[in-house]
Amino acid sequence: MRVGIVILPEHRWWVAEPKWRVAEELGFQHAWTYDHLGWQSQPERPWFSAVPTLTAAAMITEKIRLGTLVTSPDFRHPVSFARELLTLDDISDGRLTLGVGVGESEYDATVLGDRPEDDRQQRFGEFVHLLDSLLARDTTTWRGEHFAAEQAHSQPGCVQRPRLPFLIAANDAATMDIAARYGTGWLATGSTAETAADWWRDIAEQARAFDEVLESIGRKRSTVDRYVHLDSAPQYSMASVDCFRDAIGRARELGFTDALSHWPRADGIHAGRESVLEEVASDVLPELV
Repeated sequence: MRVGIVILPEHRWWVAEPKWRVAEELGFQHAWTYDHLGWQSQPERPWFSAVPTLTAAAMITEKIRLGTLVTSPDFRHPVSFARELLTLDDISDGRLTLGVGVGESEYDATVLGDRPEDDRQQRFGEFVHLLDSLLARDTTTWRGEHFAAEQAHSQPGCVQRPRLPFLIAANDAATMDIAARYGTGWLATGSTAETAADWWRDIAEQARAFDEVLESIGRKRSTVDRYVHLDSAPQYSMASVDCFRDAIGRARELGFTDALSHWPRADGIHAGRESVLEEVASDVLPELV
């Protein structure tokens, strides 16, 4: 099993840079940052943009994969965003994964003006479809209800062929279908639950549902990596080494290939001690190889 670390883009670079360096040195296989205009219900807090952050991270690392967790259509257009992704894929020498999801009906969805809530899945489907074409083909002309491209050129193309991989967050039948058709990986986040036991039961049900979607379109289970967002559970996965080891064990039993946890923060959500992260890296990660 591979383990990735999520580093929130909330600190000035002189504070954030060592975290990205250390993530690679400690042996995490991938590192991610959130792609939002503001975080949750606190958009006034310090926050930085995902693509420049990942670009800077690419310049100071060599092997660790980098990605967005997750990009949504709320404030991006596929044509302009594809150029940014092509550039970042090039700078990272083919280490970029695009994590993408429907988005949330909070700050990102309202800061540019009100948007209808009843067509979010359709808009998401168009977003993924058009990005797929833009990143895999030299030229794209396409028109949907929400997005369009007219003779959009994409030279020189991605370093990763035919395009960089998509990790698609999906918790329901409609978005799972998109993940099954376009995703190199599927990201499970579960649903709101009061206990860890309830959350893991929900994750297990979603895993079974995703298997059914894959079967319905004739895609082999082995062709899609399966990621689980451990910190969507009621308990922070790095609250202790034992807590992390237990979460990893549960994820492996359910057939997940990758797991994601957050870099410990000083306070608030995901608050924890960096000593736990270091112990996880030294004692747990080698067991997973």
